[in-house]
Amino acid sequence: MPSSALPMPASYPARVQPAVLCNFIDGCFRPARGGATTVAQNPATGQTIATVPDSTAHDVNEAVAAAARAFPEWSTRPAEERAALLMRLADLVERDLDAFALAESENTGKPLSLARSLDVPRAIANLRHFSGAVLEDQTQVFDQDLPKGTMRSTVIRKPLGVAACISPWNLPLYLFTWKIAPALAAGCTVVGKPSEVTPLTAWMLSQLMVDAGFPAGVCNVVHGRGPLAGAALVAHPDVSCITFTGGTITGESIARAAAGSFKRTALELGGSNAAIVCADAADDAHLPTTVDGLVRAMFTNQGQVCHCASRILIERSCWDRLVPALVERTRALRIGDPLDTATDFGSLISAPHLLRVAGMVDAAVHGGARVLCGGQRVSPDSLPDRVRHGAFYAPTLLQDVTADAEANQEEIFGPVATLIPFSADADALRIANGTKYGLSATVWTRDDERATRLSRGLTAGTVWINGWMMRDLRVPIGGFRCSGIGREGGQDALHFFAEPMVVVQSTGG
Repeated sequence: MPSSALPMPASYPARVQPAVLCNFIDGCFRPARGGATTVAQNPATGQTIATVPDSTAHDVNEAVAAAARAFPEWSTRPAEERAALLMRLADLVERDLDAFALAESENTGKPLSLARSLDVPRAIANLRHFSGAVLEDQTQVFDQDLPKGTMRSTVIRKPLGVAACISPWNLPLYLFTWKIAPALAAGCTVVGKPSEVTPLTAWMLSQLMVDAGFPAGVCNVVHGRGPLAGAALVAHPDVSCITFTGGTITGESIARAAAGSFKRTALELGGSNAAIVCADAADDAHLPTTVDGLVRAMFTNQGQVCHCASRILIERSCWDRLVPALVERTRALRIGDPLDTATDFGSLISAPHLLRVAGMVDAAVHGGARVLCGGQRVSPDSLPDRVRHGAFYAPTLLQDVTADAEANQEEIFGPVATLIPFSADADALRIANGTKYGLSATVWTRDDERATRLSRGLTAGTVWINGWMMRDLRVPIGGFRCSGIGREGGQDALHFFAEPMVVVQSTGG
């Protein structure tokens, strides 16, 4: 299909797509010590778009030392001043919204329209939310009468120190700001490590930190691979806390590394999220809305969101009505060049990830599953010339997948969902809760009492009713079981980065 009148990669300003990215340490931009690099690619085209520092423990040590030096002044700076700098940073990102969206699309393969409407606006909202939230985080005071006089207990919160903020590749700027904003607002200094796969927007953000006026060392950005830079960061003795979003296996290794020194950790990990669809959500009046909502929940960002619904539990009495409508709507998704405004569905993050997703589908089929749509790589001949070498996998619906199949038990993290019938609510809850995960779920019904009963029976950190990814930044988000520990969002996020201290004073007597 022809590309719309949008800027192509060649029109990037030099500031947006540099030939060489740098670490941001102690207010300065520098390569990795030793000069080692990796490359960042556009997964939709297969082209290299930047070289990236391949940092090691040497670079991490320098960044942590800079953050530790900056901590005393930053942690005692009035909250109003920290908030003002975050607001200034948000304003600068908003000014450069189109440049950030274009870089995010090129580095991830997601539709430019999605980056413009979701990723970058949410990053701006993160910065603004926590700049305001820290001003609302009041000191707690408790007075108690004693036989002689009174006792006053004051709870204050002291910033922990250097925070390690490690973000994933699927929502790079969105989740990077989700971590650094509350850390900085709370008074911690930061060493951030974005995914080495998608470093562009974190690099751009570090440039804007200079423009916003952040003091040197307050927020440092180190690029590199997990086994080198990431491992060194989580094990560093001067790091006080770690926040990580990513896979469960990596989260387990971080928890082990942090356990010996009792570092505080927040881990948002994987999920195998269920959607329970009741028959009344698929009647004539509600079928289109339910189908649109489910397709969004399954396939946003090519299914590469930890909260995507990958197991769709459908009440048997509406199976014959809902399933054909889901298949039709899924087949109608427009796959193409992410820079085309008509594109609904872009590429996966990389060719290796595509092979992993395809392997899970193939294993399900070998186990007896039936492919209702998709189930294969998109033919290059059906794609525009610019993206014929991209990692495009068709949105896929599977039926008759066994309960113990990998596609039903593990996180697919791709555009694949299994369709599962149920007869009674107890069966739906048993199936939905029948994995090691517990990140999120959705319930689709017009019966408020049934919705409440089902949502309360689910083991999930977040349950959405008749919708998906509706987010109030004031509420905590996280998972049960292997979906992680701790919560992010609102005051929970601010309190993660600070230790409560109680000062008790008696009067009289």
